[in-house]
Amino acid sequence: MRRIKIAFRVTVFLVLGLLLHYTLPQHDVVRVVNTYQERQDLNDWTRIFWARPDDQSATLINRDVQFIQTVKQRTMLLGFIPREGTEVMVYRNEDTGWSWPFYFKFDTANLQTEAADLASTAAEPTWAVITHYGWRNEYFSAFPNAIAIRPVEGSNVTIIPWFNIFFFVFLIAAILFIRAMWMQFRERSVDPLLDAAGEQFDEVQAGVAERKGRLSRWLGTWRSKG
Repeated sequence: MRRIKIAFRVTVFLVLGLLLHYTLPQHDVVRVVNTYQERQDLNDWTRIFWARPDDQSATLINRDVQFIQTVKQRTMLLGFIPREGTEVMVYRNEDTGWSWPFYFKFDTANLQTEAADLASTAAEPTWAVITHYGWRNEYFSAFPNAIAIRPVEGSNVTIIPWFNIFFFVFLIAAILFIRAMWMQFRERSVDPLLDAAGEQFDEVQAGVAERKGRLSRWLGTWRSKG
């Protein structure tokens, strides 16, 4: 039973961790290479990796999606520490609208124009920070969705994820607050009920034992007579 509880908690922790990693904003230092538009099929389970900006898009089996091709500065430790070298990264550029995740993005055309304006070559690079959510997976044709882009002076710029820091501080504080409320509620309400139930159960057991003792003594008197 203990192993089942541990496995359940680990599973819940992993699922929540993956959900947060997919949803929370991430920042990449990139050099924009090109921007283009391509029609994508949305008729299988990989549709979950694409945005649903409006009701009409939710019913279409394919639609035109804008993409931003970049060369990304390599990072480690979830993007906090830059390292030498670059890699190719392609971002999709879709409105999120009022749907999940709640970025309320409606400026796809503006972002595409800003990205095209920042396009540069390896000989004369222009570096930018692109904010996005989601994952890149070649097997499932999944692309992170770009949220914003802004130019920076160089590829070694340090990006501090303030939103994520505040989010986790708030999340930990909320968990501790809810835990304290639960402990207080348990101490005042649940534990007394459990103690009362336990006392009643002990009384019932004592009554049953007493009746068994009386029955045994009564049967003993009949045996002695026999």
